[in-house]
Amino acid sequence: MANGLTQHHKDQLSKWIKPSKRHKFILLYKISRDGCNAETFHSYCDNKGPTVTVLYNTDNSVYGGYTSVSWTSSDGYINDAKAFLFQLEYSGTAQPMKFPNKTNGIDAIYGYANYGPIFGRGNDLYCFKTNVNRSGNHFALNGYASVGKTYDMQGQDYKSVMNGHLNVIDLEVYSVEEYVLLSQPWVRDIDWSATFEETIKNKVANYKPLTGLDLKQARILLVGQVGAGKSSYFNTINSIFRGHISGQANVGSAEHSLTTSYRMYEIHDGYASQTLNFRLCDTRGLEEDQGLNDQDVGYILDGHVPDRYNFNPAIPFTSDAQGFVKKPTFSDKIQCVAFVIDASTVDVIPKEVLERIRAMQVGINYRGIPQMILLTKIDKICEEISHDVSKVFFSSAVKECVDKVAVLMGLPRSHVLPVKNYECEVDLDQNVNILSLRSLGRILNFVDDFLFNKLDEIVGGKIDTLNTSE
Repeated sequence: MANGLTQHHKDQLSKWIKPSKRHKFILLYKISRDGCNAETFHSYCDNKGPTVTVLYNTDNSVYGGYTSVSWTSSDGYINDAKAFLFQLEYSGTAQPMKFPNKTNGIDAIYGYANYGPIFGRGNDLYCFKTNVNRSGNHFALNGYASVGKTYDMQGQDYKSVMNGHLNVIDLEVYSVEEYVLLSQPWVRDIDWSATFEETIKNKVANYKPLTGLDLKQARILLVGQVGAGKSSYFNTINSIFRGHISGQANVGSAEHSLTTSYRMYEIHDGYASQTLNFRLCDTRGLEEDQGLNDQDVGYILDGHVPDRYNFNPAIPFTSDAQGFVKKPTFSDKIQCVAFVIDASTVDVIPKEVLERIRAMQVGINYRGIPQMILLTKIDKICEEISHDVSKVFFSSAVKECVDKVAVLMGLPRSHVLPVKNYECEVDLDQNVNILSLRSLGRILNFVDDFLFNKLDEIVGGKIDTLNTSE
């Protein structure tokens, strides 16, 4: 079990603390890092406002307590009607339960310089005193738990929540802050009007690749973890130009990727109008132990993979595969890669998936292909956006997520584009359209940058022709 709150844990705690708000959790203290010492706990956590204390025990149970008031070292009980104990997991299985204060907040927590976190008179949860040294891979905390004195345990007890012991792999304390809308947007080039929507829609519809390269349709590759929203992004763009919610690409929830074949989707402006001059290329999702890998991506980037090729997880794609394009032209190749990342799971992307992404980036950088990031499901990290997408650039939660993803992917913040895909909607939404069209317009700008570089290489004599494998 990984030591640290997952996004699912944070979402659950946020609902318990204040259902109408989203919260950010800032790690203040961690005993595996800072030592299990009461003085250290107080130096890091006193006077910090609302906090969550989380224990991870050796039986893979996760539990703890929340208080809306500050910890102190003043040797006294502190009242807090909003305080509660909680369980998130029991023996490795999700089992969220909230245990509210049953004394109207009287004696909710106890602050004393020689003690770590204590919840309740009678010590419902008394974590530790003075100093506890690590014992092998865990800490045998010298406190105790007399649950049920101050907090209503809903029929649970010391054994059914804490496995009957306080042997923990870690103990953490997080400060808790509400996400608030900023007074000024951090992106200011959007007016969210019907006129603006029409302007950027026309710009995308009239896009033409740079002349002089014999390229009729630019190709944009969508790469992302299973469930991140690659196919949904195509459906969203397709919906905008079709005039109604479209489900052309297969989407849904599944353990493994629902997209198994390589698809080079065209976008049609209306039913009988022109085909737009770009394609959105969708393929298998990234997974820890299977799915798209850097070799597959290399073949796709170089134009060797035919449209509708069905990937087989048990058989790698090679030059001997049926349909392998042996002599791809420049039109077969990818001109921009858009990584699709779920904003609500950024903190828990598996290490193996990140390693796959970084391996892909090596090949992408080698070919000089620009990279963008489509940050999806932003409404899951900011409640206000779920009601009004136009609040996206006022959201501190989204801004922080953009910053985090930019660092994670090693790309500038300007390359991270927040979007809201159509998932549960039955009608088009002007603001969703604007945000999606803006992201696509930015991607097409980067396509042009790539094409200008290729044209410069031809003019400069560095390459003779684009229609060769590189």
